[in-house]
Amino acid sequence: MPTKPRLGQNFLDDAQAVERIVAALGSLSGRTVVEIGPGGGAITGALAARAKRVVAVEVDRGLAAQLRAQFPPDADAPVENARVMVVEQDVLHFNFAAAAAAAGERLLVVGNLPYYITSPILLKLAASHAALDLAVLMVQREVADRIAAQPGSRDYSLLSVTIQMYGPAERLFTLPPDAFSPPPDVHSTVFRWRFAPRFAELGVEQAGFLRFLRQAFAQKRKTLANNLRAAGFAPAAAAAALAKAAIEPQARAEALSIEALAALWRSLGADNTTACLGS
Repeated sequence: MPTKPRLGQNFLDDAQAVERIVAALGSLSGRTVVEIGPGGGAITGALAARAKRVVAVEVDRGLAAQLRAQFPPDADAPVENARVMVVEQDVLHFNFAAAAAAAGERLLVVGNLPYYITSPILLKLAASHAALDLAVLMVQREVADRIAAQPGSRDYSLLSVTIQMYGPAERLFTLPPDAFSPPPDVHSTVFRWRFAPRFAELGVEQAGFLRFLRQAFAQKRKTLANNLRAAGFAPAAAAAALAKAAIEPQARAEALSIEALAALWRSLGADNTTACLGS
């Protein structure tokens, strides 16, 4: 099947991997699954055999047409009730909330994410968390390492904290380039993300805390105190907040747990943080 490199199309061509991805979603009986970028339909077919409904979101017009031909609705059922519903759309514009309302439940999500828009898709899913239950996603191995990284590790970053604030993420398995057609230049890792936001639990306001995180991780080689000063906090205020949160003065954001970062945000004061980081 011809591919379009500009769309990051590398089709999974490993039947065992397909089964492992679908199994990682858990029981699909009675469930609705949104598949991001179904491509040639390898995962779509396995989902359709198990789930109540599959909503396949495909941006490529040609592939969308092929998928409709490959998974036609039952002759005696309306198109809107088809087991596989193909939506020709950029997933960044897909309305997960509306799909969840139509399904009457939170959705499962699966997808082999195009490398060039991985982060925007992850942020789209985070923003849609209220409509989502669990996602099993394939990304470049290095991205998965950052997503699941723990404090103090080389890969721990703003991406790690942002994703984990919306629920735990765990690496499942890694696939070599020859599992795809055409083979990409990198290895790919499948990870599972359970949507269970931690903002209320940690006593932080979502928008303000996310702005704070962007500033805290702004310069990787700088200390947290220096990043806070660059964000507009007076040195004395930053030092006092670090002390109140029991954080060493020379600590870097990459060394701190989510709990410690939340404690620091609370120590700085939500109103003050929002005012300083509002840009």
